[in-house]
Amino acid sequence: MAGRRRGRLPDEVRAAAVRAGMAFAFTVFTFVVALFASWAHTGLLTPALALMALGVFLLAWCLIDVVVSRQVASSRRRTPNSAAPLEGSREHGNGRRQR
Repeated sequence: MAGRRRGRLPDEVRAAAVRAGMAFAFTVFTFVVALFASWAHTGLLTPALALMALGVFLLAWCLIDVVVSRQVASSRRRTPNSAAPLEGSREHGNGRRQR
């Protein structure tokens, strides 16, 4: 199969993906706890549902973080001289030549 091999993800994208995976695992775990608490008719249902809602919010936040960090990484990859300071910054010299 002739295809382009995908390269390694940048560090910030991998870190965001790991955070999203952990948030997903937390959300699934709290869902299971809420399900069992519902079946057992215990008082644990309300905190489990609250934690599950928090997990859904956290998961959405982490997925947005993954998308944004992928966009930032791809724009860095496309930009020539991405390690250079920004135009107009103090390190750049405000357009003047450094002596």
